[in-house]
Amino acid sequence: MFRGADTFLRIPQAGTVFAKRSLASAAQPYDVVVIGGGPGGYVAAIKASQLGLKTACIEGRGSLGGTCLNVGCIPSKSLLHNSHLYHVAHEEFEKRGIDGASNLKVNLATMMKQKEKSVTGLTRGIEGLFKKNKTDYVKGWGTIVNPNEISVAGLDGSKTTLKAKNIIIATGSEPSPFPGVEVDEKVIVTSTGALSLEKIPESFIVIGGGVIGLELGSVWTRLGSKTTVVEFADAIGAGMDADMAKLFQKTLQKQGMNFKLGTKVISAKKNAAGKVDVVVEPAKGGPRETLTVDVVLLSIGRRPYTQNLGLDKVGVKVDAKGRVITDAQFKTNVAGIRAIGDVIAGPMLAHKSEEEGIAAVEYIHKGHGHVNYNAIPSVIYTHPEVAWVGLNEAECKAQKLDYTVGTFPFLANSRAKTNDDAEGMVKIISDKKTDKILGAHIMGAGAGEMIAEAVLAIEYGASSEDIARTCHAHPTLSEAFKEAAMATYDKAIHF
Repeated sequence: MFRGADTFLRIPQAGTVFAKRSLASAAQPYDVVVIGGGPGGYVAAIKASQLGLKTACIEGRGSLGGTCLNVGCIPSKSLLHNSHLYHVAHEEFEKRGIDGASNLKVNLATMMKQKEKSVTGLTRGIEGLFKKNKTDYVKGWGTIVNPNEISVAGLDGSKTTLKAKNIIIATGSEPSPFPGVEVDEKVIVTSTGALSLEKIPESFIVIGGGVIGLELGSVWTRLGSKTTVVEFADAIGAGMDADMAKLFQKTLQKQGMNFKLGTKVISAKKNAAGKVDVVVEPAKGGPRETLTVDVVLLSIGRRPYTQNLGLDKVGVKVDAKGRVITDAQFKTNVAGIRAIGDVIAGPMLAHKSEEEGIAAVEYIHKGHGHVNYNAIPSVIYTHPEVAWVGLNEAECKAQKLDYTVGTFPFLANSRAKTNDDAEGMVKIISDKKTDKILGAHIMGAGAGEMIAEAVLAIEYGASSEDIARTCHAHPTLSEAFKEAAMATYDKAIHF
């Protein structure tokens, strides 16, 4: 799953249509101006409009939705879904009684067109929501002049100044660079380039075993690439529960992905033959090795995007990682300026940004807002999916908590067995004394949907017994969650 939620890229695009809108004057400034039109930014702008605040959203990409919708969460899910359909058809149809699948082949150009169709439809949908809620959409690059004024360089070449009572920074993030690796988005790519390759590479290296790398590595593996994930740490899936990480790696290996863990990348350079030479060595020291492949994906994380925003001129403080420093109400150290999403501390997740966008606007309008950071889920959209929320076992141990663990495998779930898709399990962690759920971890088909039950449970302080005594429809995958809850406070029935 992609972590660039609210990117505000300063890249003009050809063929941009500029809506003629009456902007707020000095006599009538905007109540709220949001800089950045990603998930956090556009949601904040819509919410502000719904609360009766005169609102504008500045976005320099030329289309709304930020990294997530344009070159992140949405297009990657399109490729993940369609590559999974191909993989299932090619590898499983015959054993399921559907003949003829051996003649299937990938039409990559058509697959990419389908991806772009989904992106275009959703970006236009956000523009429609802006019109519905009377939110002004300003296409251009915003720079904060002072706490109540933003200069906008329009994509049509115009210059505009917006007055605002409140400014919300939602400019998102960009891929982190790596010394010794020069990206060209052709053979050495970030997630953006990996979503638009013109042909299926025979060999593919992913630098970084996090969410983005595993998702895109999975896409190209399914389509036929020989994929190797190079990860500095000794485990994949940063933040994932250790038991799930081990099980997940075994599953991906069975699907054809290779892993070089505990491995440091020294450099990646295009050679005379047009391929890429990747020099690696053991993280703990040892002989170097050169791996030569067709395409390299650099996926080592993301960093806040604040270039040309004018933060230094107005005195907005950032931390050592370049993140805007905010308080619990998303206020910066400069009165009237708040920040949300990838540009501040916390997980770089689109849904986290959305929650912060709504809360920041509510703080402006009502004086109070709500984001429960213990109840923000993470999902890796491979197949099977991996999803989690709350604490993992290592975190419980670090906090010296007394806890109980209950697990239930999908191999013992009737729906998973019926579907012949039973990889994975559910793991629930609860407080040993109170039985309050501390964390939940799921690996299996539909885990990203199923995790919502765990999020709700944590939000409302539910116990594992609360879940276990709640009726779940039969036969469903969600019964595995119920059984894991039963195993946490007592015993499962079907395992």
